[in-house]
Amino acid sequence: MTETQQNPFAAKTPPQVVFVTGPSGGGRTTAINVLEDLGFETIINIPLRYVARLLKDDVPTRPMALGLDVRTRDFSVNGVLDMIREVSANGTIRPELLFVECSRDVLLRRYSETRRRHPMAEDDSPHVGIDTELEMLKPIRSRADIVIDTSQFSPHDLKAELKRWFMSEGSLPLAIAVESFSYKRGMPPGMDLVFDCRFLRNPHWSPDLREKTGMDRAVTAYIDEDPLFADYFDRINGMLGMMLPAVQKEGRAHITIGVGCTGGKHRSVAMAEKLGKTLAQNDWQVSIRHRELERRNMGSGAKT
Repeated sequence: MTETQQNPFAAKTPPQVVFVTGPSGGGRTTAINVLEDLGFETIINIPLRYVARLLKDDVPTRPMALGLDVRTRDFSVNGVLDMIREVSANGTIRPELLFVECSRDVLLRRYSETRRRHPMAEDDSPHVGIDTELEMLKPIRSRADIVIDTSQFSPHDLKAELKRWFMSEGSLPLAIAVESFSYKRGMPPGMDLVFDCRFLRNPHWSPDLREKTGMDRAVTAYIDEDPLFADYFDRINGMLGMMLPAVQKEGRAHITIGVGCTGGKHRSVAMAEKLGKTLAQNDWQVSIRHRELERRNMGSGAKT
């Protein structure tokens, strides 16, 4: 593994710090979450008076995104602009101001749909707070390095737009989690793909293998001898070889692949191990977990 792979941001000097702001309901929180998926360290609503001190005393080692809005303690337009001038003069970071907005009508519709109170008009109708905030933020919008209008954007569209601006060759790769499990105990939550190994020959019925696990060579050799195993594995590997680059291109930060068998001890473990190691050999970032082995203290997941 190269130094760049070990630390994708090592070559970026000075580090990038993106200040994310904009009107409430405009998509600021979604933008921060997307930047986090792209590998940014994120902090939301840190008091303004601490920002310059933070960036001076603890210079980030990778890109950082700081979310600022009217709910931020000691927030003011002049305070934000002064803070950006101060950190820009510091010279140890590369600051950028990202302003995420949408039209007034869309803001009104979003507040109407969610029935949330506007932070600048908690005891009044949302349109009062929206108008007040939009007017107040005009000087910050004028100073912004990047302005993104989300009026016609879906969350997917916003993610694609942010990737266009902020994703680089040093951004974190797609993270793949491979997890074995027992169908008897139910499928783990959050699975994106699931492969069933229950049709493969079962080491449980071999007295010499019953107490072993799919981590043991004797068990993997037994499963490999199943005439269906090689074709099944090749088909899965081929499908993932086509699918994963497209998933990464779409902007996904992680994907979870489940591999199940009856007891979660032999076939699914062996398949998950082989699949995870094959993906890692193809330069994917992979973690492997064996739910039932962990539950029985018979083994644990490991990063590959």
